[in-house]
Amino acid sequence: MTDAKESLSRRQARRRRIYFVMMGVCILLIVLAWNVVRLWSIPAAVIMSAVAAVIPPTAAILANWGEGG
Repeated sequence: MTDAKESLSRRQARRRRIYFVMMGVCILLIVLAWNVVRLWSIPAAVIMSAVAAVIPPTAAILANWGEGG
C-alpha cells in the first residue's frame, strides 16, 4: 500500500455520493413522518422531522470538509 493521496475527483465523487445519500434519507424521513407515522404517533412524526431538519446542514458540512485552502 502507498501513502499517496487519493485523487481530487475521487474525493469529490465520494463526498457527492455521501451528500445525496444523506439528502435522500432526509426526504424519506419527512415523507414517512407525515404520510405514515403521523397516523399512529404525531410526536414520533415531529421527532422524525426534527432529525430530518438537522441532516441538510450536516450534509453540507461533510460535503465541504477539508476543502479549505
